[in-house]
Amino acid sequence: MNIIHAANELETKGKRVCLAIGFFDGVHLGHQQILRQTIADARQHDGIALVLTFDQHPATIVAPEKVPPLIYSLPQKLRAIESLGVENVLLIRFDKKFSEQTGEQFIRSLAQGLGKIRSICVGANFVFGHKRSGNVALLKKLGAELDFSVHGLSALSLDGQRVSSTRVREAIRAGDFDDASQMLGRPYAISGKVVIGDKLGRTLGFPTANLDVNGLALPPNGVYAALTKLDGKLYRVALNIGIRPTVTAGKQLRVEAYLLGFHGELYGKELEIEIGEKLRDEKKFGSPEELREQIARDVAAVRQRS
Repeated sequence: MNIIHAANELETKGKRVCLAIGFFDGVHLGHQQILRQTIADARQHDGIALVLTFDQHPATIVAPEKVPPLIYSLPQKLRAIESLGVENVLLIRFDKKFSEQTGEQFIRSLAQGLGKIRSICVGANFVFGHKRSGNVALLKKLGAELDFSVHGLSALSLDGQRVSSTRVREAIRAGDFDDASQMLGRPYAISGKVVIGDKLGRTLGFPTANLDVNGLALPPNGVYAALTKLDGKLYRVALNIGIRPTVTAGKQLRVEAYLLGFHGELYGKELEIEIGEKLRDEKKFGSPEELREQIARDVAAVRQRS
């Protein structure tokens, strides 16, 4: 997938651009219809499909106190977008300067940088620009002037409720992975880079990979049976989410993955882990030896279930 960071970096070769715009956290079923409409427009009009998204949630800059926990890390989101057949992504750095553009300035700058826009596809309630000055009505007004069509697609419903990133987050935090997976259109998975931990797992005989999940929506604390793919090979995973009350006195949340049958270093790699059945709640044990024995039972349970 071709990732660019400015509109004028796209090589259009004279073709018009069909554009999807959104943050697309989770790339759920509602987002997917926007992306598929954009791809269909490009095919119908011999244009170029381009997905515009942002490197961080806009609220990080404009309303830091309201930033929601994210469903996907940025690399995970980009992989999900690519899996739908998207070939070009405009990844915008959302900073203070960018946030000060009005909605109209934003669209006009895109039109100037891309050359010719054939269509813009967004969600029906999409708002953008400084003080939320842009919406579908503004897009249609500018489309009439700049000669592009606008799709403002209504939200999809599942089980009588609107599919949204908020609803997916609620399902994740409730541990309802079936519901989350249905709305995502793929199995729910958590993704993060492996970072250096305190290596306590090694002393217990179960070296774990510590995932950087800062800013992500997380399931309830506990031990889960999970799966991950690394270098083309599938591994069963015993996944612990919690504060490790037996070995630490602090409250720092950790996400630790023990890959059954893996030998080697994982530092710096990103693991995407599909979470399955919850095996047990997190609890405090009387000693490290009791914890080690329970981890052994957890690993055996993962081997049987996955």
